[in-house]
Amino acid sequence: MVNAASGTATYPEPIVPEYSGACVRGIVPALLGPGDWSALPAWMPPGLAGCRQVVLLVLDGLGWDQLGQHGAHAPTLSALAGGPITTVAPTTTATALASIATGLTPGEHGLMGYRIVLGGEVVNVLRWTAGDADRRRSQPPADVQRFPAFLGQAVPVVSPIELTGTPFSAAHLGGGQPVPIRAASSLAVEVGEQLRRGERFVYAYYGLVDKIAHERGFGPFYDAELRTADRLVADVLEQLPPGAALLVTADHGQVSVGPNILQPSAALLSLVALQSGEGRFRWFHARRGAADELLAAARSEFGDVAWVHTRDELIAAGWFGPHVPPNVAGRLGDVAVVPHAPVSLHDPDDSGPFELICRHGSLTSAEVRVPLLFGTNS
Repeated sequence: MVNAASGTATYPEPIVPEYSGACVRGIVPALLGPGDWSALPAWMPPGLAGCRQVVLLVLDGLGWDQLGQHGAHAPTLSALAGGPITTVAPTTTATALASIATGLTPGEHGLMGYRIVLGGEVVNVLRWTAGDADRRRSQPPADVQRFPAFLGQAVPVVSPIELTGTPFSAAHLGGGQPVPIRAASSLAVEVGEQLRRGERFVYAYYGLVDKIAHERGFGPFYDAELRTADRLVADVLEQLPPGAALLVTADHGQVSVGPNILQPSAALLSLVALQSGEGRFRWFHARRGAADELLAAARSEFGDVAWVHTRDELIAAGWFGPHVPPNVAGRLGDVAVVPHAPVSLHDPDDSGPFELICRHGSLTSAEVRVPLLFGTNS
């Protein structure tokens, strides 16, 4: 955009996560930390104070902005009390789910993105592969991310059976008790079973809002999926016994990118040894001695559509939390290109069977702000 008074280009500021306040990383510590629920942080729903049981349901990919724009298709969610909080940086599933489950910042748990450098190669932490090669032996998930989920408590984790026992689940849900389900319709039933058994806290995960946004974008398929997710929320509410509450949150929102894919130039790529991250939070790892030249080239090519910073600049700005130890910082590249425009950066090693329409990773409102909603069966 252009400043009308000065005629110079102006760009939005990134929304840095509120790690010490209203952020997804604070939900589990607030609920499972010492004491009861009568003295929760002010940003947590006040209705929790009188509850004896809580279900935390994560709707993958449902940002606050999207809920506001498509709320007519989600009457149950729209009627719940609550508001927006921030997720973490990058705004991506691997990092955010790890922060939700462990209660830690990305700098603390170290799963710093969708694709990070481990052992000198780029590992996809959702699949735990480098290229087509499995890396569970050379990079054991429990070594890469050493902190237990849920403050070390054996919390029931209700999620699809295909996620049970995966390396990523081992990395971010270690210590939780898997409760696998074979169909989305079973989620609410299983949550109810766990509550009737006396569980004080139940964690549940639903991933199809994110999947449909990626594959189909915003439109009739997204609206249909949102109606399905809303019905799921209503089903969970019906399962709640007296004294139980439901909290709904998400790991990130979405931006519609479509065909707006930017290809780094050959000159820039000649300075790059590796690329990690993802299209809306791309890390360039410089060839030896080329870091300064790479930064200048990246700012020249992408400075009008993205925030372009060095690793040290982002760490100092607190994007990943107040502390990033050296071993975790070493998983990041030298230069980050983080679009604020609705574009994505191409990496031939980071492509799947279809082009993604909606994407996430950056620190725009549409990606950072997620719901924290509260409801009971009354």
